[in-house]
Amino acid sequence: QRLKAAVHYSVGCLCQEVEEDKDVQFSKQSIAAISEITFRQCEIFAKDLEMFARHAKRTTVTTEDVKLLARRSNSLLKYITQKSEELASSNMEQKEKKKKKSSAAKGERTPGEQEAAVTENEDSNMA
Repeated sequence: QRLKAAVHYSVGCLCQEVEEDKDVQFSKQSIAAISEITFRQCEIFAKDLEMFARHAKRTTVTTEDVKLLARRSNSLLKYITQKSEELASSNMEQKEKKKKKSSAAKGERTPGEQEAAVTENEDSNMA
């Protein structure tokens, strides 16, 4: 019930924004109808995502499941793919930073630092 109320509230806020931008009016009945349709569609999406994950013998819904769900809307699929790639690259950058911090804390050298140290040793051996 709380989730349904939250959806209704969000739809109401969105309708208010559209009213201001487009100079139109939404009746309370139309907002309630949009809210109900939105809530039911979200339930369908949730079941579909669960089935996609189960079909792949997983218990976790992944971004690939979400992309499969959005496959009928090219613009939505493109948007989800773009955001997924942005998140993946951001996560990789954070992991690299953590690795550098942890190796620096342990006194270890990063691959670039190791290469520089090897070059310095070779230079001193040649002299």
